[in-house]
Amino acid sequence: MITVLNNYVNPLSQVVLFPGSGYAAFGQCLHGRNPSIQRVSIAAFNGGAAMHANTFDLLRLLSDASFRSGEALACELGVSRAGVSSMVQELERLGLSVSRLRGQGYRLADPYDWLDPTALKAQLGAHARQFRVELLDACASTNTLLLERARGGAPSGSVMACELQTAGRGRRGNNWRSGLGGSLTFSLLWRFAQGAAGLSGLSLAAGVAVARALATTGVAGVQLKWPNDLLHAGRKLGGILIEVQGDGRDSSAAVIGIGLNVRLHPSLHDAMTQAVTDLASISGEAPQRNRLLAATLIELAQVLEQFAGQGFAPLRREWMARHAHQGKTVTLSSREGKPVTGRAAGVAEDGALLLETARGVERFASGELSLRTG
Repeated sequence: MITVLNNYVNPLSQVVLFPGSGYAAFGQCLHGRNPSIQRVSIAAFNGGAAMHANTFDLLRLLSDASFRSGEALACELGVSRAGVSSMVQELERLGLSVSRLRGQGYRLADPYDWLDPTALKAQLGAHARQFRVELLDACASTNTLLLERARGGAPSGSVMACELQTAGRGRRGNNWRSGLGGSLTFSLLWRFAQGAAGLSGLSLAAGVAVARALATTGVAGVQLKWPNDLLHAGRKLGGILIEVQGDGRDSSAAVIGIGLNVRLHPSLHDAMTQAVTDLASISGEAPQRNRLLAATLIELAQVLEQFAGQGFAPLRREWMARHAHQGKTVTLSSREGKPVTGRAAGVAEDGALLLETARGVERFASGELSLRTG
């Protein structure tokens, strides 16, 4: 099932979907009895900050990058021309480039690449039945929303993807910055028969899957930084955040959040505190996001099925081949103790980092890794 949710999703609200019925709690099926695609409209909400309820409707009208007059847009949206102008400014604040021409109106500088249910289902092909996808215009965090779905019994293979994530999270409480349409941000729920203690190396396994997916879309040379970053030529291309529910030994649910820079707005480049890159810069042209999402989901499903039965060990060699810091002098920082400096000697079969220090080869299960300079 692929479900489309319009407008901003309030993380405190609950959307109840009924697979196979063709209907959702707050909307109706777009295609008669076909339950695979639904469109649900939810009131705009932006964590207390006003986000115009029609902003994404305006974006849809401008998506083909053709000129539309302010008067025609106002009429279609049921707002004043001043309201249209305000929404255009909001799109610009979110990282889109909008042209204005007297007598012709507004147009996007480039066509907008929507996450689209029909295109995504076509790209997934026979694999579509493995996933239950919700496409959102905007939300605070796909991981937060999917964790709520998981607590409510959402099945393995549930996916939450959005156009704009306003409070995305990285490891150690860091923010994940993304502009409107300039990144691919989604989360995948996967349920395991083993408890959380048996999921060592999961973030590394997910990194292997994402690197494989990028390779299938023509992006070569992707490296992996322990434990959860994707790099290209030493610059950050994406990241992975995994949150696990279930502390027992019998079962667990992992929400795997993925963020990939597709085409970063220059203002985001300037705001970053670390060197970053995007797929458009690497390849000259950004891959179509529905293709990229489908390829990543397919690779994740294959890797996670293997991981569920065999753990990280079979994937270790492939991860090592992409290890960005192999053989280099690095510093590992953690909240629990003093920074440790040593030579990166790879990873163990459970995903632990191996560092050669003055005390010999040491294992580390967590921390933040950085290249030592000087």
